[in-house]
Amino acid sequence: MAQAHEARARLCKAHGWDESAIELVPVVASGDKVQDRPLAEIGGKALWTKELDGWLAEGRIDASVHSMKDVETIRPDFLAIAAILPRADVRDVLLGADSIAVIPHGARIGTSAPRRAAQMLHNRPDCSIVSFRGNVATRMARLEAGEADVMLLAAAGLERLGQSSAGAPIPLDQWLPAPAQGAIGIECRADDTQTREWLAAIDHAPSHDAVMAERALLEALGGNCHSPIAVLTRLEDGQLAMQAAIFSANGAERVAGEARFARGDVYGPQGLAADLLLRAGPAVKALFGIG
Repeated sequence: MAQAHEARARLCKAHGWDESAIELVPVVASGDKVQDRPLAEIGGKALWTKELDGWLAEGRIDASVHSMKDVETIRPDFLAIAAILPRADVRDVLLGADSIAVIPHGARIGTSAPRRAAQMLHNRPDCSIVSFRGNVATRMARLEAGEADVMLLAAAGLERLGQSSAGAPIPLDQWLPAPAQGAIGIECRADDTQTREWLAAIDHAPSHDAVMAERALLEALGGNCHSPIAVLTRLEDGQLAMQAAIFSANGAERVAGEARFARGDVYGPQGLAADLLLRAGPAVKALFGIG
C-alpha cells in the first residue's frame, strides 16, 4: 500500500490531478495469505501477482502496482509494464548485527530468499538459515522474540515504511541485491492506450532500462524461486554496467561476472547469463534446470 500511495502521488503531481482522481483498491495476494512456508514451495512469485492480474483482466482495476523483484519474469501477453518509478536504495539491510563480519559464530539468519541464504552462507558458512516470511513488522517481531539472531530486509521497503534508520545496510561491493530490488513497477492492460499514456508520464527511463535488463538476465538464466541470483545494474557513461552472481544453494559455489551494453540491448544480459552458466559447476547448474 505504501508503494500504491507513492504511485498515486506521482501520477497526481505529473498530471495536476486531485488525489481523489485515483482510487486505491486493496487486493490481498496469495503471498500474503500463506506465510508459514517459502514462496518456492507454494507457487513462487505468481502468488504476488495472480489476483491483480485477474482484476486487470476483468476490468475491475486499470493498473496494478508491484514491487518488481516479486514479479515473475514471464508476464501474460495482455499486460504491459507501463512505468517504473525511480529506483530506491537497492541494498539489503542487516538487523541484529552491524556487519557481516561481526555476526556471531554459528548465528541463525532469518530469511526465506534463496539469494540471501546462499549469499550469506557463501560469506559465513558457519551460520544457519531460519525461514522467515511475513511483512516487515511480523519479521521484526520474530527477530525480537529470538527466533533468529540476525535478519535480512530490503532497505527500500524499510524506507517506504518510514524506518530507514533500522539496521545496517550491506555495502554493494560486498553483497549484490535481487534482480529489480528497490523498483516499483506499474502494469496495465496492453491495449489500454489511455492508461499507458498517463503512466508514461511517471516512467523513469534509467530505472526502467536497468530493471528490464535485470529481468532479461533472469529470463536468459531460466531462473526460478529456487535459483539464487544476485545482480546490480548501473547507468555509466550512457551504457548499462551489470554485475551478477549465481550460487549453489549452500553458498559454497559462487559464479560472478560483469558486462557493459547499450540501454535496451537484451543481448548483453543474455551473453552474461550464458557465460555464468558455462562456468557454473553441477550444483549451480542443477538449480537452473541444467543436468
